Amino acid sequence: MPLINKTRSHSVVPGQGRAGLRTAITAFFALDGFIFAGWVVRIPDIKQQTHASAGALGLALLGVSAGAVLTMTLTGRLCRRYGSHPVTVVCMVVLSLSVALPPLTHSAAALGTVLLLFGAAYGGANVAFNSAAVDLVAAVRRPIMPSFHAAFSLGGMIGASLGGLVAGALSPARHLLGLTLAGLLVTAIAGRALLRHGPPAPARTPSSAVGTGGDGARRTGSRGLVVVFGLVALCTAYGEGAMADWGALHLQQDLAASAGTAAAGYACFALAMTAGRLSGSVLLARLGRARTVIAGGTVGAAGMLLGSLAPSVWAALIGFAVTGIGLANLFPVAVERAGALAGPSGVAVASTLGYGGMLLGPPAIGFMADWFSLPTALTSVAALAAVAAAVGVSTRRAMGG
Repeated sequence: MPLINKTRSHSVVPGQGRAGLRTAITAFFALDGFIFAGWVVRIPDIKQQTHASAGALGLALLGVSAGAVLTMTLTGRLCRRYGSHPVTVVCMVVLSLSVALPPLTHSAAALGTVLLLFGAAYGGANVAFNSAAVDLVAAVRRPIMPSFHAAFSLGGMIGASLGGLVAGALSPARHLLGLTLAGLLVTAIAGRALLRHGPPAPARTPSSAVGTGGDGARRTGSRGLVVVFGLVALCTAYGEGAMADWGALHLQQDLAASAGTAAAGYACFALAMTAGRLSGSVLLARLGRARTVIAGGTVGAAGMLLGSLAPSVWAALIGFAVTGIGLANLFPVAVERAGALAGPSGVAVASTLGYGGMLLGPPAIGFMADWFSLPTALTSVAALAAVAAAVGVSTRRAMGG
């Protein structure tokens, strides 16, 4: 059976094969962002359909979080047993199918139930294709991780923009069913390339000849730093999740924006983040990792304060864009540093914390919106961006570069 690779052995993949793998993995990152953004821009419609309060919607969104966090823990084991490539394909099929379910619900409880499945697929897919990307980065020995995350942001921008265009013409059910069909088509095409090869063998370096005992000791001593870098990923992804789930609602509810303009809010954020990640390799070469994290966290905090507290739609959109630029490269740097310190297990810890922040943040904002207001709740994004900058200052030496 082609989907089973219990030994998860690495294979020597020629240059052309690596290019194909990179294209396939990039396609899955982009598809993930596209599907996720397509769902989030219809959240205001689903909220109205289910007659849910902000708090009830927050609880329903917790279904995404719960499903994702539970699956992330399991997916690492599945990747070790069967390989990250087949796990990626299976999770993306389930994700594509489950995105069509939310419009079929008519209560917050039912919405939370179907979002549990959606979250499980989303969390599993993210761990699996990040693992595949880490294997490829180790093989090519080039800092290409930001490009994969740029694809996710680009997919999110396209998904949000398309969602804004069709918001007035298509019902949520038809729109999300279209996402299902597109997802299955892309998975069928990119999945063939991904399943054709196992994980590429990492490039040999002088350090690879070192005995595993010393490496194990180094990883044990670096475990605390891995968690700290995971905190940076969490702070960054919290902002992404908040913008995805609550940005459109803030523009529509608090600033009286139209449905199309509200959807443009996340598109502005995603476009700015995409541009920041596409230029991430150059930025890292010029500033180094620590300065990139410090500057990014500071800019992200300032941008989100403007985006959440501005009295006009256009000022808020500018704030969203500045936030995207600031947060763009924090997550890739955190994952790369965690991997350098503790190998694939470090990447898993940082990724799980990061995506946990993306998925747990929106429900927390829902509760804070009920207690205070949605603009006030969104300032928590600025606070966590500032925390990421502070971590960059305190771990400047460990960040390296």
